[in-house]
Amino acid sequence: MAAALLRAWPGAQLFGLGGPRMARAGVEVLADFDRLAVLGFAEVVRHLPFFLNLLRRMRAEIRRRGTDLVLPIDYPGFNLRLARSAHADGLPVLYYIAPQVWAWHRSRAADLARVTDRLAVVLPFEVPLFRAYARFVGHPLLDLPHDPVDRAAFCQDLGIDPQRPVLAIFPGSRRQEVERHLGLFLAAADRLRNQRPDVQPVVARAADVPASLYADVRVPLADGPRALLAHAHAALVKSGTTTLETALAGVPMVIAYRTHPVTFWIARRLVDVEHIGLVNLVAGERLAPELLQGAATPDALAGALLPLVDAGPPREHALAGLKRVRAALQPEQDGRSTADRVVNLAADLLGRA
Repeated sequence: MAAALLRAWPGAQLFGLGGPRMARAGVEVLADFDRLAVLGFAEVVRHLPFFLNLLRRMRAEIRRRGTDLVLPIDYPGFNLRLARSAHADGLPVLYYIAPQVWAWHRSRAADLARVTDRLAVVLPFEVPLFRAYARFVGHPLLDLPHDPVDRAAFCQDLGIDPQRPVLAIFPGSRRQEVERHLGLFLAAADRLRNQRPDVQPVVARAADVPASLYADVRVPLADGPRALLAHAHAALVKSGTTTLETALAGVPMVIAYRTHPVTFWIARRLVDVEHIGLVNLVAGERLAPELLQGAATPDALAGALLPLVDAGPPREHALAGLKRVRAALQPEQDGRSTADRVVNLAADLLGRA
């Protein structure tokens, strides 16, 4: 997004919250994203003083710098408060990637309408919820460059057999996620291999997670998801955006998630959706089995994976559904990227400001 903004306005000064990639794209980063990567209700409470101080700092910086446009991206707990402050100051607000109010806090839809001038959504079913001020811009995963890796070379680098099926394992991209899912997912892979010894598990290693968390892993590690997904036969995936990336690669999957018990207890009472997996929400059906918290056991995960590994109706149904998901995430074939569509919305707001 930062690169697209600077292409449109080369002299623009961008500042905000993010990580190294955002800094390399030309954004002055005021706080490291690692400090923001806190998951769950119980976890956020422990970090509340940090977030409140950061919110005050960001409000002050927006006012001090004479900001022309505020562009919050996802992260609703923090960004909705920031958007509310900017709107009160008379600044145009373009919110990119809508908070998932359809899942657990539908009253925030009205709040969002009050404090934003335009909402760029990346999931097609969100448009009716947010109505006139929402624009479906497509999903940014569709814009990632396609850089195919030869299967023989990929397998040689990992020391696996190119003739045997690969099980892609995605335990998460944050430390908390990897700590909760990695051992569970590896145990499930072991159970699956007891029944299908030809299956080769490969773990996707997250770049921002300490290498020490993978020290005891006895299966190959792949850096980044894209090459792994290009050669995977099936996948075991932590719930989140990776489910969509797996869907776009056309890889049948099982979705699992474990979190802090208090967070899960609260979420069960607040969340109001039929599915937690984004791929299932876009599809409007349970394309990928979902196993949560205590239901996510090694035996249960292996049992859910087995029909997707074997040839037959369950696997074929999943593959056909994933093609429909890909089509649904692309708003139109106009040659524009998702980021360029967001920039056009920003230009419209600045033109009217």
